Amino acid sequence: MMNLSRPSHSILLILFFMLAINSTSALTKYNVLNFGAKPNGKTDSTKAFLMAWKAACASADSTIIYVPKGRYLLGSMAFQGGCKSPQIIFRIDGTLVAPQDYRVLGKSTDWLSFEGVNGVSILGGALDAKGPSLWACKASHSNCPSGATTLSFTNSKNIRIRSLLSLNSQMFHIVINGCENVNVQGVRIIAAGNSPNTDGIHVQLSKNVNIIKCSIKTGDDCISIGPGTKNLWVEQVTCGPGHGISIGSLAKDLKEEGVQNITMKKTIFLGTQNGLRIKSWARPSTGFVQGVRFMDSLMVNVQNPIVIDQNYCPHNLNCPNQVSGIKIKDIIYEGIRGTSSTQVAIKFDCSSKNPCTGIRLQNVNLSYLNKPAQSSCSNVRGKALNLVRPESCL
Repeated sequence: MMNLSRPSHSILLILFFMLAINSTSALTKYNVLNFGAKPNGKTDSTKAFLMAWKAACASADSTIIYVPKGRYLLGSMAFQGGCKSPQIIFRIDGTLVAPQDYRVLGKSTDWLSFEGVNGVSILGGALDAKGPSLWACKASHSNCPSGATTLSFTNSKNIRIRSLLSLNSQMFHIVINGCENVNVQGVRIIAAGNSPNTDGIHVQLSKNVNIIKCSIKTGDDCISIGPGTKNLWVEQVTCGPGHGISIGSLAKDLKEEGVQNITMKKTIFLGTQNGLRIKSWARPSTGFVQGVRFMDSLMVNVQNPIVIDQNYCPHNLNCPNQVSGIKIKDIIYEGIRGTSSTQVAIKFDCSSKNPCTGIRLQNVNLSYLNKPAQSSCSNVRGKALNLVRPESCL
């Protein structure tokens, strides 16, 4: 029997971050205004922010980069690692705003990117990426750039993002890629429900990541979990509008790292397209999903509250029409309750070559229009314990 309490790495990570927060008074401070930043929302402050980073990075002390109240116009910026400073905190009391012309950011992969850093924190503030004009371009089927991720961390360690607002990202809001020991807490993410590819928080190739007490309203997955994610803890997250919380899509590549040891507790889904979803394309892959715990979730008018889809193919365009090689096993759904907006509240559509195994439903109570909902099972093995509504097809 697995221990479902918070793992020790999460407790140590939170203690580390608490100690770091309480020690900010001893930090060497760099105010972006002293480097030429203008809080008027019109003057380009990109160079000033990069100069402040360079100074903090070169310091042997723990440092804080302070952004006072106001609006700061910023282009695409890459904050590179290799710093002498053991800890750099961005304390943001203002709002960072993207250029009005979506093409300026749209040609970049990221707006604000941190690469190879250690001990970086972002505390407070707002990021306004001005995404709606690019979304409108895409809706009109014009020749549009892909768009930029608002905030990304790549190949980094000991990262915390706290009390941040991400508004109207062009593409993904926050990306955690190839990182270790990341704590995201009290973050708010807002974008229109029809905004394209605006995933809230995307995690891949990372381990020991906590996402706690966040509110995510967006046009794609609230949280998306990619290959190579290990030891992810999600708790007290509210999602909606959006596409739910998804593991995948997987099987994009033949050789793919697995997803394992994922815990989601006390999540709320409000009018979302999906609730708790695992999805993979129907093609060969070495990937897997195992050791996932979905616990204590509330569904309110959710189209697909519980779904495993191993024939994922959005809009049925260019579908591979093969068989998914992703192996899915040891998945627990416990304490999932609420309402489905479609009759099939539980759908397990697994691979015929690699059936899902070790699937467990326990204390699940989902209804459809105050009537019994239905379950659908294909190529799945598991068991139902205690009360399970709709009636289990396992």
